[in-house]
Amino acid sequence: MTAPKPADKRSKSKTESFYDSIAEVHNIALRVNGYRASVSKYLRSLDLGLTEESMVLDAGSGTGIITLGLEDSGIPHRGTIALDLSLHSLDIARSEFRRDKKTDDKRIEVVQGNVLELPFEDETFDLVITCGVLEYVSLEAGLAEMARVLRPGAKLVFIPVKPSLVGSMLEFLYKFKIHPIKDVRRISQKYFRIVGNHRFPLNEPISWSKTIFLLERI
Repeated sequence: MTAPKPADKRSKSKTESFYDSIAEVHNIALRVNGYRASVSKYLRSLDLGLTEESMVLDAGSGTGIITLGLEDSGIPHRGTIALDLSLHSLDIARSEFRRDKKTDDKRIEVVQGNVLELPFEDETFDLVITCGVLEYVSLEAGLAEMARVLRPGAKLVFIPVKPSLVGSMLEFLYKFKIHPIKDVRRISQKYFRIVGNHRFPLNEPISWSKTIFLLERI
């Protein structure tokens, strides 16, 4: 596993406190919505060039749904770091990893951290996945930081909230700001090559609020 830099002592942010308070409900909602299966199916469709030595970062992992989807996909990798700001969400994620029969929790490390100040060295990861996280921060700063920790040519699976009726409802409930798709494309191209923009099938609930950009680190 890649050792993270030690975290500094600090007071909780509003976002951290909010997700600490809703972690259980949020975890149930994501499980019911089938996000895990949708992400797993998408990842299996890709040629990410990963090997048994590859390291993956789930940036803004929440309660671990995306990491579990990665585990289900069967894509080769040595280990995953699930990073999130909310300690309560990470506690739930750790429990989910341990009790899931298809998941090897020994190769998943849970780390508290901020996506704008990732506690890792440059060019550490072979894949970064981030879902519904950059809506809370500067899109450019978030993408730049993820590019920093990716190896050249490595992929970022970026799952933003898309403008839609459901997206607007989530924007209100979860207190974030949706980035216009034109801004996602424009800013992504400063740090990445856009390889693809996947649309989930309409029969999968994740399609009601999310899209996927597959980006390659320049």
